[in-house]
Amino acid sequence: MNRFILLLTLIYSCSYAQNFNQKDTLRGFLSPDRSWFDVTYYHLTLEIDTDQKTIKGFNDIRFTVLENSNRMQLDLFENLTIDRVLFRGIPCKFERLYDSFFVELPSDIEVGSNLELRIFYHGIPKVAKNAPWDGGFVWSKDKSGLPWVGVACQGLGASSWWPCKDHLSDEPDSMRITCTSPSEVQFIGNGNLESDFIEKNNRTSTWFVSYPINTYNVTLNIGNYSRLQDVYISGSDSLALDYYVLKGNELQAQNHFEQVKPMLSVYEELFGPYPFWNDGYALVETSYLGMEHQGAIAYGNQFKKGYLGHYPANLDFDFIVIHESGHEYWGNSISMNDIADMWIHESLCTYTEALYVEKIYGYNAMLDYLMYQKDFIDATSPILGVHGTNTKGNGTDMYYKGSWMLHSIRNTINNDSLWYTIIRDIAQEFALQNIDGDELINFMSQKSFLDLKPIFEQFLGYANLPMLSFKLKKRNGKLILRYKWTAHVDDFNMPIEVSIGTKTKFRIFPTSKYKTLDLGKATKNEVRFTENLFLYEKKED
Repeated sequence: MNRFILLLTLIYSCSYAQNFNQKDTLRGFLSPDRSWFDVTYYHLTLEIDTDQKTIKGFNDIRFTVLENSNRMQLDLFENLTIDRVLFRGIPCKFERLYDSFFVELPSDIEVGSNLELRIFYHGIPKVAKNAPWDGGFVWSKDKSGLPWVGVACQGLGASSWWPCKDHLSDEPDSMRITCTSPSEVQFIGNGNLESDFIEKNNRTSTWFVSYPINTYNVTLNIGNYSRLQDVYISGSDSLALDYYVLKGNELQAQNHFEQVKPMLSVYEELFGPYPFWNDGYALVETSYLGMEHQGAIAYGNQFKKGYLGHYPANLDFDFIVIHESGHEYWGNSISMNDIADMWIHESLCTYTEALYVEKIYGYNAMLDYLMYQKDFIDATSPILGVHGTNTKGNGTDMYYKGSWMLHSIRNTINNDSLWYTIIRDIAQEFALQNIDGDELINFMSQKSFLDLKPIFEQFLGYANLPMLSFKLKKRNGKLILRYKWTAHVDDFNMPIEVSIGTKTKFRIFPTSKYKTLDLGKATKNEVRFTENLFLYEKKED
């Protein structure tokens, strides 16, 4: 271990030893050895041995030099072997540390220069125990006994199967993936197919992604696929739709995926045009449930409604199609800089399901769908993870509690026209960019002319839900409401709608201090807090 690696070890150990180990911070921290260069392009070239379940190949990495340095941190899981690293055709020295490695480049590289290196590697990649929740490769066979291979690595990381700069803040501007597999099956990747040929017993295909892409969204699908083609028309433009399904499933898939075009129309109305138009939209049948792989969405819901056939009453859409396609906007186009802010992806995408229901089935159906989501809220730990440590927050609440958080903010704004404008503005303003959670919160506050930070802070930063403490008491023949918020955030200020009987509705604005309100001749039984519009708990004191 050279003195540079030793210094890193000491820094990481001193800074994070209380809660996180060095392996966590190597992956999650944007250290000086990562920040001095910007990756602009990858070309991953692989050979897949489906019998031995091994991979081998190389990755070309193009990068721009931003600052003076010649020590580069890249990432590849330690169970995979790095054979050599070449720069300008010359082998480079490198040292491994857990799932990262450090390359020593020549000292004469200049700021502003565009350079490239090639990393050769091989090995047996991690196998997913339960994809997509437990990441890794999925080695299986179809009904005919042919190889059916996939990979899902969100959270686990792209470096679990290919060498890269595995930090979410740095996406390549474009990418190629070339894969060689047995000739009886085909590799389906992200983007558009550039070349495809068979030589002897092997088939080699190259796919090109023309947009920035999260490294964990880079995918590999190998199977005996049929290609179904369709077109989505928007004005004078047309979007190519491709459905890659196992042979024998063509008719079932053709009928089931009729819901894609109406969905794309709803999303275009809400958020703007599909963000990866030139690369097209694709669903690829997989042996695992699904994943939002950019432009090649993994689909494993078995052509069923809902979630493997389970869904709320009167709703008949395919959850995987609707949710994972929503991620093309929330997660793939607009991406987090740090996995601690994964709510940007999941909260917005989960609330997108509710917005879709509202557009297709109506407002009341949307409220029912939100109540369905509410049953899954965990509220045992914060949604926010810890920045710089590759640590995400509550894996359930970033979906369902986050969805309710956004609905609560919608009702705080109390102007649906403005709300929909803000959501569309987010999708357009930050398209094809990486952002921080604070950046999004500030944007929504600015656009709504409201300070939304206390609401975001309460829902994201704390496990417990805000509690409305209230008391109804008769005084001099009148009903008096006494109320306040009990929350971790002192200036938590989310309003609540109150109804008296069936006719009178108004909003109250609780704070951390008790307020009183004269409800006149109303009775206690007539007073209702509109629970299905807001996420809260209430008690009488």
